[in-house]
Amino acid sequence: MKKTLRALSLIVAAAIILCCFAGCGEKKESEKIVFGTNAEFPPFEFISSVNNGTIGEFDGIDINIAKIIGEKIGKTAEISNIEFDSLLIALNNGQIDAAIAGMTITEERKQSVDFSIPYYTATQVMIVKEGSDIQTAADMQGKKIAVVQGYTGETCVQNLGFEYEAFKKGTECILELVNGKCDVVVIDSATAEKFIGDNPGLVIIEDNTQFEKEEYGIAVAKGNTELLDSINTVLQQIIDDGTLADLAVKYIDEM
Repeated sequence: MKKTLRALSLIVAAAIILCCFAGCGEKKESEKIVFGTNAEFPPFEFISSVNNGTIGEFDGIDINIAKIIGEKIGKTAEISNIEFDSLLIALNNGQIDAAIAGMTITEERKQSVDFSIPYYTATQVMIVKEGSDIQTAADMQGKKIAVVQGYTGETCVQNLGFEYEAFKKGTECILELVNGKCDVVVIDSATAEKFIGDNPGLVIIEDNTQFEKEEYGIAVAKGNTELLDSINTVLQQIIDDGTLADLAVKYIDEM
């Protein structure tokens, strides 16, 4: 009897061990999707001043899109706030699942990541003080130019061959302009509207001959077709049913 019980105990123990190993071998699918952003780009992403943002303390057009994507694919959307020029590194290192940050789709970026379908079209503009003699992009020659590091505005100024100073945040650029430490800020048109609304005495100057339109997309790691397909499906839905247009109007008007 003792031998039988001992044998039975060994069988049960072995079964438990096998079950443990089997459980360890299974890869449980994550119930969350982590979006990397840079919350310094209103109205697309910013930190809510009243701490009741769309996701945690974060709010904006992109944050709402992230939340909708999460809901549609059955996951909880989380936000990881990262310096803009580190977003693609974080994506390729597996720190985030996708990057949504008013990011322009470019051939250079497409070398390292895959992009969703475009969901917003914007252009670069110049912000100057009222009465400035800068009326075209060419007028920036020899002026003190401020841009946000890694943003398309920096690339545009580089392509023009002008010297500039890069800052981490758009608010820092505007502060330089307001305090007379620079002559012009080059930044996205929607964000420029927010900044001039907050700072009387600043105006927007457009130059469509030098600043071409750009399209924003959501980036995922190269080859992550399953996630990319899911994101594209949701984006197409909210484009077709007007949800995305409503978000753009709501946040741009509020800003």
